[in-house]
Amino acid sequence: MSGTGRTNARLVDVELDESIGRSTPDIEHERAVAIFDLIEENRFQPAGDAGGGPYRLKLSLVDSRLVFVISRETGAPVVTHILSLTPFRRIVKDYFLICESYYEAIRSSTPSQIEAIDMGRRGLHNDGSQTLLDRLTGKIELDFDTARRLFTLICVLHWRG
Repeated sequence: MSGTGRTNARLVDVELDESIGRSTPDIEHERAVAIFDLIEENRFQPAGDAGGGPYRLKLSLVDSRLVFVISRETGAPVVTHILSLTPFRRIVKDYFLICESYYEAIRSSTPSQIEAIDMGRRGLHNDGSQTLLDRLTGKIELDFDTARRLFTLICVLHWRG
């Protein structure tokens, strides 16, 4: 990533809506890691934003829709995008199921069984990330790794514990 992209077309803060409750240690860990990784390295810019970043992002769920409230680092509002979560329902449901299998396998399965489940988990995660990338086309410019981290946060928003 170029120095300019790193400085301007990026997130410097991600906040999850306060209505999202605490959850299991595994999910809380995934949330913290995803937010840390997202802030540490990302490419994120609202399409057509002439003012430039860096940006702050607040994510929330309202009536089965994902709300992206984007502001400048200073807090000045930039844009709000609302995405239907309907295209994610099947992927998120399947992802939850395979994550449960994965966490159970970590406790009681062989390394080869864990690896097989993890490969399936990563495949579903990639599917969800690509769906997110496609749905944000023309709204927010981001790369696949940023979409992966955002998809993890979408899952965390669903996991209310």
